[in-house]
Amino acid sequence: MVHGELGLHPIEIISTTGSCCTGVQAMSYCYLSILAGNHENAICTGSEKMSAWMLANKFQDEADRLKELEANPIIAFEKEFLRWMLSDGAGACLLQANPNKSGISLKIEWIEQRSFANELPVCMYAGATKDESGRLTAWNDMEPAKWTEQSVFSLKQDTRFLGENIVKYGGQYLLDITKKRNFDVGDVTYFLPHLSSEFFGPKIAEELKTIGIEIPKSKWFYNLTRVGNIGSASGFVMLDELFHSGKLKAGDKILMMIPESARFTYAYILLTVV
Repeated sequence: MVHGELGLHPIEIISTTGSCCTGVQAMSYCYLSILAGNHENAICTGSEKMSAWMLANKFQDEADRLKELEANPIIAFEKEFLRWMLSDGAGACLLQANPNKSGISLKIEWIEQRSFANELPVCMYAGATKDESGRLTAWNDMEPAKWTEQSVFSLKQDTRFLGENIVKYGGQYLLDITKKRNFDVGDVTYFLPHLSSEFFGPKIAEELKTIGIEIPKSKWFYNLTRVGNIGSASGFVMLDELFHSGKLKAGDKILMMIPESARFTYAYILLTVV
């Protein structure tokens, strides 16, 4: 879609699927392609337009049906929650084989990603319903009348399951990376965590302390309260803000953390200012 709207000449593209980690998946593809010598430069993007999806009129048919059946017609919290947790936005990064000719550059040391879909069930989804056993029924296996009657295409999240797992798995994965990469978190100058809510900040700090890789809050840099949760674009927008802040100096190390709760995928990126 981006390529088509820009009207550029024919180019190689990749379009990843998922939610928050899709921007990092695109970055990883670009990074590896440049390392392999296939390209001299590449652009990775992340963009979200959630607002139109979350308007009240998208839930009206379900609300009307609930009024007929119940005295207290409240849309399920799994749908209502995300209406207040997501924002619109876009971000992009330019990757090149060589550093900028002037000013600072960010060298990618490594990109690590891992899916835990084999261990954990679906937590965030759309275009389906979920029964008590956790089994999904896709929209194309349902009668069309149910699509609007049950707000099937609304984005839903199991907040209880999110709270029980998102921080714990992210911490353990970072611990695994420190061993694999022989990486000392204490060397990090800035920690850029993608947060869907301020609720998770203290939880992450507590978990990292518990597993012995504490990162002081003085090193944390994020812009949730100013920008909101823009999913796949959040990491790029945070990085862009820090890059242009005037704070960075040669040798600084930046650790990015991008969790995705759809079915629990995590991405970590280590960058060095050069």
